[in-house]
Amino acid sequence: MLIKDEYDLIIVGAGILGCAAAVAFGKQERNVLLIERDLNEPDRIVGELLQPGGVIALEKLGLAECLENIDSISCHGYVVFRDGQYVQIPYPDRSDGQPGRGRSFHHGRFVMNLRKAAAAESNVTIYEGIANEVILCPITDRAIGVSCSKKGESEVTINFFAPLTIIADGCFSKFRKEFIPKQVTVKSNFVGFVMTDSQLPYQNYGHVALGKISPILMYQISTEHARVLVDVPGKLPSNGTGALKKYLEEVVLPDIPKSLQTKFYEALKTERLRSMPNSFLPPSTNVNEGLILLGDAMNMRHPLTGGGMTVAFNDVVTLSELLHPSQIPDFSDTGLILSKMQTFHWRRKEYCSVINILAQALYTLFSANDENLRVLREGCFEYFLLGGRCISDPCGLLSGLRPKPMILIGHFFAVAVYSIYCFFAQSSILSIPQNIIKSFMVLYTACLVILPLLWTECQP
Repeated sequence: MLIKDEYDLIIVGAGILGCAAAVAFGKQERNVLLIERDLNEPDRIVGELLQPGGVIALEKLGLAECLENIDSISCHGYVVFRDGQYVQIPYPDRSDGQPGRGRSFHHGRFVMNLRKAAAAESNVTIYEGIANEVILCPITDRAIGVSCSKKGESEVTINFFAPLTIIADGCFSKFRKEFIPKQVTVKSNFVGFVMTDSQLPYQNYGHVALGKISPILMYQISTEHARVLVDVPGKLPSNGTGALKKYLEEVVLPDIPKSLQTKFYEALKTERLRSMPNSFLPPSTNVNEGLILLGDAMNMRHPLTGGGMTVAFNDVVTLSELLHPSQIPDFSDTGLILSKMQTFHWRRKEYCSVINILAQALYTLFSANDENLRVLREGCFEYFLLGGRCISDPCGLLSGLRPKPMILIGHFFAVAVYSIYCFFAQSSILSIPQNIIKSFMVLYTACLVILPLLWTECQP
């Protein structure tokens, strides 16, 4: 397609969100320029599991076919392991009565399908180049376009102009600091590798092992490949010196289900180890005229629950509805767009708040680093063993099928109370006085986990 210098909308980043947004707005007859620094197939260790709530959003966007022909795997829920025990947690049904189903896949294959879908839209132009800076009007300070350099020709600069620009350049966004005041925090890293020619013991289920230090995730990303993600808290041991491999072998391997330990060990010896920071960034209201930051550039949560893509696709659905031509015929109306972005910020909380809070809270429990948190972690597993709504509701929250904040709060404190009950049940009568004090400390710790997270979601 012929490259012009003026468009209705510029999108920086042809990843998960950028491609979906390009398709959504292209279908609304907006002329869209999609800028991506490298159109080769990306290779990442995260963004490989789409929850059922994300599948539904993808269907609303007309992009469900992008999940096909990439050897993707249907995901029916999770199996959680602890000290030789396990509990199976299936997804609840969708609101339309169909079974809740997620999908897992090679990230790059999925992205390439999304890019093909974007390229097929007559109103979407894809440009391979590096977005260097957002062009601001010297008088109004409003964003009016993006300055780029062509791939392989850094000395050649080209300016593209549009009344609205969406920044979707991911977790390592180069533009975030310029436009968002909130800071990214990182408490751990995921170390990932692939187990080849492996079938996990519970077909079509993600596997979560509650290690003594932190959780380990395993799920099929194709018929032949199973992804392993090991959470490593604090400073990451050096891969170059062999310290990281030693840590995985000596500390993590014993926590892996015995049926998978041999494959885990073999892959550890032969596969490349890669890492990714597990970042947390509370959402912000977009207040910059002519500019919207979305996706990981604006809001991140721990990837333990795999909720990032679900939030991203739902954000595109919500934004495309709020900025529909029937609502905003011309993107030059910045005042109206800013008003819509206020609505967007609070409306998206209907689904993203639960996913954000649950991801951070579960990670804090599953990587328990003090005695009170360990009581909560053990109680959480025992709570799952109760079955019924003790697994269907939490899994509905995690999957994006039941994004109800009050259900989240209710179950979180139910876990805290049940954890205290389990703690008392395992203690002797003589220790009751000190256990009463301990129970208050456990409940206090539970409040310290969830209340700050609730507060971050109440902020503009």
